[in-house]
Amino acid sequence: MRNGILTIFRKELARFFGDRRMAVTTILLPGLLIFVLYSFMGSALADKFTVEDDFVPTVQAVNLPGSVSALAAEAGLDITAAEDEESARALIAEKELNALLVFPAEFDRLVAGYDVSSGMPAPEVALYYNSADTDSAAARQMLVSLLDGYETTLANKFDVNPGEGYDLASEKDTAGSIFASMLPMLLMMFLFSGCMSVAPESIAGEKERGTIATLLITPLKRSHLALGKICALSVIALLSGLSSTIGTLLSLPKLMLLGGGMSIPYGPEHYLALILTILSTVLLIVALISIISAFAKSIKEAQTYVTPLMILVTLIGVTAMFGGSAQEGLGFYLIPFYNSVQTMVGIFSFQLDPVRLAVTVCTNLVLTGAGAFLLTRMFNSERVMFHR
Repeated sequence: MRNGILTIFRKELARFFGDRRMAVTTILLPGLLIFVLYSFMGSALADKFTVEDDFVPTVQAVNLPGSVSALAAEAGLDITAAEDEESARALIAEKELNALLVFPAEFDRLVAGYDVSSGMPAPEVALYYNSADTDSAAARQMLVSLLDGYETTLANKFDVNPGEGYDLASEKDTAGSIFASMLPMLLMMFLFSGCMSVAPESIAGEKERGTIATLLITPLKRSHLALGKICALSVIALLSGLSSTIGTLLSLPKLMLLGGGMSIPYGPEHYLALILTILSTVLLIVALISIISAFAKSIKEAQTYVTPLMILVTLIGVTAMFGGSAQEGLGFYLIPFYNSVQTMVGIFSFQLDPVRLAVTVCTNLVLTGAGAFLLTRMFNSERVMFHR
């Protein structure tokens, strides 16, 4: 039994790695493209939504009161008087001025005499800015913070959370939450893409070329043929998924605007759990795609049939972004693909549960075995293998 499986296993690997262009485009190119693309996207987003640390906005004001002027000077903001409100607003629209503040005349006197219980409208301050301009949006944020702080001091009877140290979420918890919401979806997409790039060609391609008949007339058992193909395709798909995963991990700090990376203390147990989850998931994906490919007459037809499954797996991966934490009920870990996503959520959020991991891996392996059995039955069917 083992010799037959190894024969098919070696044949598939030799066929794949014998074509250097296919090996490079399937294994190395995805990770490289993802790293370059995501890194450029992260840099572009950083340039679009962030400003320099020493950024000083250009701000003009109408009827600037002395109290606000003093607070602005303390905060390092230089607010100059606007010659004309309409002209200043035009400059903001043209991105030549960051912000304009318009205060009512005698603002300080109005604020001092305002009684909240009177029911009369409070003095209003207009803040004009341009949301399409990164500098203008940053200036608005600075001015809103300045004015909110000033408003608080006018009727400050007590303080809420003075200073720091009230947020009990550690950097580890915050980082784990971010990675748990994004990485499972990305990993499922990359793993499925790696499987989809090689599995249809292995079976549907051989049917299209007519070489499947040569394999089927050999004394090799059909079960060995099915298992050998699934094992070889799983290795190739894992290499492709590993390349994409590495590219994502290297570019993720820039993509998430974290700017320099993040030190997350994942231990050996987390990496081992992730490897087991990925391996069992890839085996299941390859088994399903192989079954679909066995039904198809050509590679193009197989890829068409596989597309709905790819969409379903992607949607299941998206669920990681809405849960917040891994599901607790063991029943969820009996659902194919959803169990893998939830297990990954638990791993990345430092909520690794050995029991849930075991249920996920066993479920995926049992379903893979069922898929291999079905694929064997399909190889034994002349109608399935030779219909055109």
